[in-house]
Amino acid sequence: MAEPKTKPSKLSVEKFIKSQPDSQTRADCATIANLMREATGEEPQMWGASIIGFGTRHYKYASGREGDWPIAGFSPRKQNLTLYLGMGEGFDPELLKNLGKHSLGKGCLYFKRVSDVHLPTLKRLIKICVKKQKQKG
Repeated sequence: MAEPKTKPSKLSVEKFIKSQPDSQTRADCATIANLMREATGEEPQMWGASIIGFGTRHYKYASGREGDWPIAGFSPRKQNLTLYLGMGEGFDPELLKNLGKHSLGKGCLYFKRVSDVHLPTLKRLIKICVKKQKQKG
């Protein structure tokens, strides 16, 4: 069975954030990092070359595939800020409605800028997701 490609690395989180070409993206990364640090109680660590993760949880799929993944993480992608929260199903639609301009993928939350979302709602959503991930773990 193939080994997961994305693993914790020794790269510097600070250098990665500082390497972002846009000052707003750098500021957004700092904001998200603070929210995730507060929610997880963990320090950030690079996963691969482009994901900032907080904590670790082990997963195992019915297929037998297993590995480790951050409890919460994010990456400043070209199109959006991508938050890896393991959201899955069952979120209060009102909470997501109050979040602001965003989209969802399988386990991920996407938005262009932190200013596009309601920060207290984002903070609450991150805390809910972290709690769910820790319960799985």
